[in-house]
Amino acid sequence: MNAQPPIPLHTGPQAPPQVAFHRTELNLILSLYGRMVAAGEWRDYGISLLKEAAVFSVFRRTAENPLYRIEKRPKLRNRQGMYAVIGIDGQVLKRGHDLKTVLRVLERKLIRSVD
Repeated sequence: MNAQPPIPLHTGPQAPPQVAFHRTELNLILSLYGRMVAAGEWRDYGISLLKEAAVFSVFRRTAENPLYRIEKRPKLRNRQGMYAVIGIDGQVLKRGHDLKTVLRVLERKLIRSVD
């Protein structure tokens, strides 16, 4: 008896892997987003899931360029850290290994002096 292996089914081209935010990461980001919306600073957001990065963009108005981009780049995990907050002009405001500490740069915007 010669048993032959089954013929593999052709499922088509495989989709390229995407980088995405984990639920705990999104909870941290959306918590900050909710506080900033309540303070009247931010109005809209967008999420982009790309091949090499996941990007959470924050807008003051819908039709503008993003005020801030929160990026996750796993390839930078062993170097400077995979999380970064980038300003409107493309300048990296904070980069690190822990998302909570990276987001602190944006939380400072919430603290205002009371007259």
